Amino acid sequence: MTWRDLLENRQVQRHQTTRQEIGSLRGLVTRDLSDAGYAALSADRRFAIAYNAVLQLCKMAIACAGYRVSSGSGHHRNTLEAAAVTMGEAGPYADYFDACRRKRNRIDYDYAYVATDSEAEEILAKAREFEQIVEAWIGRQHAEFKA
Repeated sequence: MTWRDLLENRQVQRHQTTRQEIGSLRGLVTRDLSDAGYAALSADRRFAIAYNAVLQLCKMAIACAGYRVSSGSGHHRNTLEAAAVTMGEAGPYADYFDACRRKRNRIDYDYAYVATDSEAEEILAKAREFEQIVEAWIGRQHAEFKA
């Protein structure tokens, strides 16, 4: 998949980001990573919140690259796909986060008690790793948006 493919399929649109937008997304990531570590929440909620942090990290990278994901059906899948196009470093995480996307969908729309405590802890750890990768990538590729 390439940016051309994503544009032609109307999965993304060109977008001019700002430091304020990236800062707001960083705020969401910080909040979500903190909340996902709150042990009193169910494993489902912690999993879904950590997944949301990943989604916001992907949006940050995509915005820095000059795009935004089009709204509509498949928005989360398209966001993960566009992030993989944006950052080669996202590759090893793509399949894992896509599986998490499907699990989060079941958690939010279909069932309760889908995620285990170990799965919630795992996605939180992966989200924190991914945050470091995204921030390092932004620092190298788009220093004007560095934290």
